[in-house]
Amino acid sequence: MTKLNETSGSQVTEFILMGITNHPELQHPLFVLFLLNYMATALGNLGLIILTGVDSHLQTPMYFFLRHLAFVDLGYSTAIGPKMLNSFIEDKNIIPYNECAVQLFFFGIFIASELFILSAMAYDRYVAICKPLFYMIIMSDRVCWILVAISYLYCIMVCLVITTETFKSSFCESNIIRHFYCDSLPLLSIACSDTSETELIIMTFSAFNLVSSLLIILVSYVLILMTILRMNSAEGRHKAFSTCGSHLTVVVVFYGTLLFMYLQPQSSHSFDTDKMASVFYTLVIPMINPMIYSLRNKEVKGALKRLFKNWCKHSF
Repeated sequence: MTKLNETSGSQVTEFILMGITNHPELQHPLFVLFLLNYMATALGNLGLIILTGVDSHLQTPMYFFLRHLAFVDLGYSTAIGPKMLNSFIEDKNIIPYNECAVQLFFFGIFIASELFILSAMAYDRYVAICKPLFYMIIMSDRVCWILVAISYLYCIMVCLVITTETFKSSFCESNIIRHFYCDSLPLLSIACSDTSETELIIMTFSAFNLVSSLLIILVSYVLILMTILRMNSAEGRHKAFSTCGSHLTVVVVFYGTLLFMYLQPQSSHSFDTDKMASVFYTLVIPMINPMIYSLRNKEVKGALKRLFKNWCKHSF
């Protein structure tokens, strides 16, 4: 196990990320596993971004938000993945002080943006099912861009505050971060200054982001369910449910993981438990999201077939 670095009371200039495991025999198998994971994440999300951008049948608000969901999935997995892979092949996975701040900042922007893009997608499904005649008026291109722009700008502002507050702390006793990426709470746990105010700011923003976005999703789906139950046609009900299926699956998996982390009793809370949950929502979820939307969606499968036919036509 890595020994703690003593810094003789001076501010640290670099951190050491402990990574996922301390067992040497697992380093190479995990490197291969997470390299394949990152490649699948990059390929799946880039494919979804390109497909929803070039296919004329997918130029609707639902696929506009899906494109941004794929973008943020790719964003936060890229903020973490390559550096984490480094931990499996380096004796000491060192990250410079400034690079650590940059990683925290960008990871925070993308993970928080995912919350609000998922809530925008829930609102989009609500309008599509509950107000179908006014769908294209309510969900105009301008409204879609405003929803996404507000999400990004708000998340940039919040993450700028959190990153600044976190790195205002003094790190003068240890530079070992018990995590596989630079996250605010593991960083604050090794600070040698009072961090209570910073922790309060972080928890307030985190709780607000989680609760507000989840509330939008819950209200949207309650209204959707009420509308579906009033439908006379079984085919209409099935079609309405099927348009929500992929999004609902992603929401349950993503929010389920986050709620598992936040709602644990303090006594059973540990960095190891958080680390395993973090692996799931930072590396596994960005990989499975494109699969969920591709395998459960006839329009995406149709767009893939059209793209493949066009490629074959021009290649041969």
